[in-house]
Amino acid sequence: MIAARSRNALYFQSGGVTAVINATAGGVIDAARSLAKAGAPIGTVLAARNGFSGVLKEELIDTASLSDEAVLRLRQLPGGAFGASRRLLPPYDERPDQWDRVAAVLRAHDIGHVLVNGGNGSMETARLFVELGRRYGLDITAVGLPKTVDNDLLDTDVSPGFGSAAKYLATSMREASLDLAAMSGGARATKVFILEVMGRHAGWMALSTALAQDAPGAAPHLILLPEVPFDEARVAAAVEATIARGGYCAITVAEGLSGPDGKPLAVERDSTTYGHEQLGGVGPWLADRLQARLGVKCHCAVADYLQRSARHLASRVDLEQAWAVGAAGLEWSLSGTTGVMVAIRRLADAPYRWDLVPAALEGLADRERKVPADFLTADGLHASPAGRRYLAPLIAGEAYPPFSHDGLPDYRWDCPPVRAPRLPPFAL
Repeated sequence: MIAARSRNALYFQSGGVTAVINATAGGVIDAARSLAKAGAPIGTVLAARNGFSGVLKEELIDTASLSDEAVLRLRQLPGGAFGASRRLLPPYDERPDQWDRVAAVLRAHDIGHVLVNGGNGSMETARLFVELGRRYGLDITAVGLPKTVDNDLLDTDVSPGFGSAAKYLATSMREASLDLAAMSGGARATKVFILEVMGRHAGWMALSTALAQDAPGAAPHLILLPEVPFDEARVAAAVEATIARGGYCAITVAEGLSGPDGKPLAVERDSTTYGHEQLGGVGPWLADRLQARLGVKCHCAVADYLQRSARHLASRVDLEQAWAVGAAGLEWSLSGTTGVMVAIRRLADAPYRWDLVPAALEGLADRERKVPADFLTADGLHASPAGRRYLAPLIAGEAYPPFSHDGLPDYRWDCPPVRAPRLPPFAL
């Protein structure tokens, strides 16, 4: 029998980064090395610089130059170690020149395995790589590796990145509410604190702050999600009643909070970003509305990049899942599995048990996982017991990064240079 020929793997990070996306990269690289040592037909892992843009520009980093220690360090780094972008592979009819270019890059670097690490749109790009292989007669497999703090990917119990963002946000809400409680006395004191978090159409990140509530009546007192149309009179009445009971009110609001017409209540920029308007500002908008209606002083904070980059407070469960999906994706691809996403399946809540199963990429990007109604209380303003049962295990455990002599996390890491190009330049 003729042994299978060793071919290289292409990995790239796509979309917004998370506190643990680099762990998925580490899982891919480590699995490739372990399998190669065991005699499996796998070459090196080539990481595209700045996501799919790096594929088009033929900016590929040969991870063979990384020491084993440097690969393990990927578990501890926030951001995107190789760079990410929101550029995606468009349908063939829109940009056949890009398809030609990608096919040429795959051939030039003898790539037989493609691993796309991202969210909904990125899973569609992974699916299109399968189609590209068929169209150009390339012997490749393509596997999607889930990643998104929004947790809106279907067919997986959770998306790596969400658990760490949830841990950070719940911690921030608990700490900020203690500050609010201490300073809320007196007629002129701040009575309302509003934390604005990410969540365009799905309110998972906002819902996660419910875990900050460690006693009846504790913060957050209200959680406002895109799934529940905003009713100003009802929310104002709930805020007023909360202040009357405890002296202050802490609110979490998702950036995509919408009115009864389904339109977002706050848009930061009308110009399109990644195919849609850029949301933001619903926290200050809500603060202005409540202050005008109730005559109380409101304070607002926007988590923004902090919620997805806080590696210093990562969830150990999240970190372990991020590494595992990377390793499994490489192993599955090498076995010939293609056209799937590595999905996390929940086996039990307490203790939390999970495994990995394939989920078809076909149609995945066209669907969005929203917070189910039974995860909310009857009034739609807080997490139900079922919602808390789902969330609780995802933030379990700590995975602190190393700290340096200056008292801050040590995130130093040297990215290897890109390979020498083998093709003419390509204009994006």
